[in-house]
Amino acid sequence: MTDLLEPDLCVVGAGAAGLSVAAVAASLGASVVLVEKGAGGGLMGGECLFNGCVPSKSVIAAAAHAHAARTGGPFGVATHEPEVDYAALRDHVRAVIAAIAPNDSVARYRAMGVTVLAEEARFVDARTMEAGAARIRARRFVLATGSRPLVPPIQGLAQTPFLTNETLFDLAERPSRLLVVGAGPIGLELAQAHRRLGAAVTLLSNGPVLPREDREVAGILAAALRAEGVDLRESVEVLGAERAGEGVRLRLRAGEGARQEHIEGSHLLVATGREPTVEGLGLEAAGIAHGPDGIAVDARLRTSNRRVYAIGDCATGGTGGLRFTHAASNHASLVVRDALFRLPAKVDPTTIPRVVYTDPEIAAVGLSEEEAFRKDKRARILRWPVAENDRAQAERSTHGLVKAFVGRDGRVLGCTIAAPHAGELIALWTLAMAKGLKARDIAGIVMPYPTYSELTKRAAVETLRPFATNPWVQRWRRLVRTLG
Repeated sequence: MTDLLEPDLCVVGAGAAGLSVAAVAASLGASVVLVEKGAGGGLMGGECLFNGCVPSKSVIAAAAHAHAARTGGPFGVATHEPEVDYAALRDHVRAVIAAIAPNDSVARYRAMGVTVLAEEARFVDARTMEAGAARIRARRFVLATGSRPLVPPIQGLAQTPFLTNETLFDLAERPSRLLVVGAGPIGLELAQAHRRLGAAVTLLSNGPVLPREDREVAGILAAALRAEGVDLRESVEVLGAERAGEGVRLRLRAGEGARQEHIEGSHLLVATGREPTVEGLGLEAAGIAHGPDGIAVDARLRTSNRRVYAIGDCATGGTGGLRFTHAASNHASLVVRDALFRLPAKVDPTTIPRVVYTDPEIAAVGLSEEEAFRKDKRARILRWPVAENDRAQAERSTHGLVKAFVGRDGRVLGCTIAAPHAGELIALWTLAMAKGLKARDIAGIVMPYPTYSELTKRAAVETLRPFATNPWVQRWRRLVRTLG
């Protein structure tokens, strides 16, 4: 017998985006059905909790401790090569996940009043979805099915053992020589972490490191990785992959017409991006447009079927292409406003920050340098080096800079940072972007000393430099001096 459910919202997918929608909507008194095929074990949370943000940052934290053991000499601390128990590291990762998981559990969401179905969901028509024995005719549907690792079409890769972020964290032994294909955030973070944990690491990129980010800032990170011993090779094409005894072998070419070479490793990590998960949803039956990049949405995150929204990694178009947990949470809040209260709100990708959790961290928000000058030919660059920060000197972490872009009226157009704690430092620039603040508003804030936050203020103070040579300012100064 089929059960008919008619909730206010039906959410498909229990990752960061779907859980946020369900929690907020339920707290506002809406009836919510949440469909997640993987919820049978009682846990939800999606890629971020189990394969992404949480485990990767746990590994990065362990790697930082190992790095500190090697680099204490300048502080007068005896150094040594740390012994890394990789099985214990795996247990650390699992413990962190277990500590966070109850927040995303089926029991918690059912206690909120959410109906959770551990089933696969598919549309049967434009207004109806099936999930196991249930038929769901919701007032609005929200698709939040996430993404999965993108596996590139490299010859022989399908027959070669390789890791992705979905399998790397299950290893009980440290790779002796890790080959990493892909120099985006995932590849960079895990390459540096494993080098610090004692593995030999070769990082291969078919173009420059962090191609979407500022070239000066990306270059700072590339230099830092090489200084730590990562064999970073940019603009390299991976032509083929194969087994090599207990390990793997890759066939490479460094540019068109260059001679091919081979490189071997104990393990291969493929980190070439993500692709949306949209199969089996019956999108055609619901009249929902989609393609290889995901489900097409407008700036209000509505699909071509106006009863259906798509958010997070599975959506494309109006999202600006930003696939981050915090972006997904932003999508969730906008959808709740629109779906439940008819309060239209649009995604503004320029106010969503992005962070790469390497050392130094890379963070950015808003327009790039090129985009800023395209928008305003009289824009200015405000910059301040990390080496001029007293806290950075005390901690001997002096590589990097803050680089902000402001329009002719002084409003912040964008910012990019390479520095310790850049993910925290970008927050103030994000506020400036969201609220239309000017750089002098930031310059007027009192920052505690000595902190890295002074980098933000010192960069913003640069907006006042032209006043020092302004002839009217100088005339006023001379007049005041004559008055005694």
